[in-house]
Amino acid sequence: MQRMPRGVLIMTAFLCASLAAFDEPRVPSRSDKLPRKVIVGSAHIKPFWWQWPGLEKRLEQIEAVIDAQAELSKKKYGRTPDLLTLPEGNVTAGLEGDALAISLPLEGPIQEFFARKARQYNTYIVISMNLLEDREKKIASNAAILMDRKGAVAGLYRKMHLACAPDPSTLEFGLQPGKDVPVFECDFGKLGLQICLDISFDYGWRELARKGAEIVIWPTWRHGCAAACARSRQHRYYIVSSVWGENCMILDPIGKITASAQQPEGLLVHELDLSYAILPSWGGRLGEEGGKMKEKFGAQIGFRCYGDEGLHLFWSNDPKTSIREMARSIGVSEYEDLMHQMRETYRQAGVPGQTAGAEAASK
Repeated sequence: MQRMPRGVLIMTAFLCASLAAFDEPRVPSRSDKLPRKVIVGSAHIKPFWWQWPGLEKRLEQIEAVIDAQAELSKKKYGRTPDLLTLPEGNVTAGLEGDALAISLPLEGPIQEFFARKARQYNTYIVISMNLLEDREKKIASNAAILMDRKGAVAGLYRKMHLACAPDPSTLEFGLQPGKDVPVFECDFGKLGLQICLDISFDYGWRELARKGAEIVIWPTWRHGCAAACARSRQHRYYIVSSVWGENCMILDPIGKITASAQQPEGLLVHELDLSYAILPSWGGRLGEEGGKMKEKFGAQIGFRCYGDEGLHLFWSNDPKTSIREMARSIGVSEYEDLMHQMRETYRQAGVPGQTAGAEAASK
């Protein structure tokens, strides 16, 4: 029996181990698309917002953060952001009482304010607040509302997994849980929303992947970095967190932190490319730390290499050439293609569980 080289055996074992628990729906590869650069802005906010100063003052506080995000984006990238977000419930934080007392309607000053800021910076904005939807029927929710670049409401997500504390039999202040997990078509790609405790439950994250979300905005109270890293790795989308009093960060589709908040301001502005490819260190074709791609394409590509994972994230900076075309020109297959082939090999060999895995991978 011919022995496999030790390096190949180690990499095969590693790739198989890295697949564990990830036979879930994943966002299909978009590596065949031309570059899609997206500048995302987030922030972590210290608890000076605990006290309610009145709506006018609160909107002034939010405006200062949005303006700072926009200025940082112009300084770093020469243009304003494509997408901005702030922590969970920032519009209404500090209000006290039951669900109706701590909630405000979107219509009126709040909607007018965010519409003005969206138009000013030509950006999408995620509004996070306790939303008063019907006072007579006593309906209010913990919501994230997507405002488009023209200042129109593009969509709404209601937090499904409301906090149950201190009484685990009572939902968060009597707010109503959401029942739907929408994905929104933005001009740069597909956007999903989750809020805080949603991180602990599979359903929403799985639905977002099934519906093709490429970026998930996650306003939250506490970070839960390890759980968020697992979600991004599992479903192959970017996750952008915005947190109270802790570091906000952007997690890439390999499950790694690609950017975190700048100190001491707590602002995060970072450019992503949604037309990425995940390339494995397999058979030497990619080279050490992606060296063959770097050598051939130079400044035409961007990358984040993770030798500890045996996986590397590449994207194209050439507006006329996709990253898939570049990778294939040197004979490198994408990670998902390789894993699909391996699953099929295991299925034919009768390895338990591989039929379901192959079906999931093909969706």
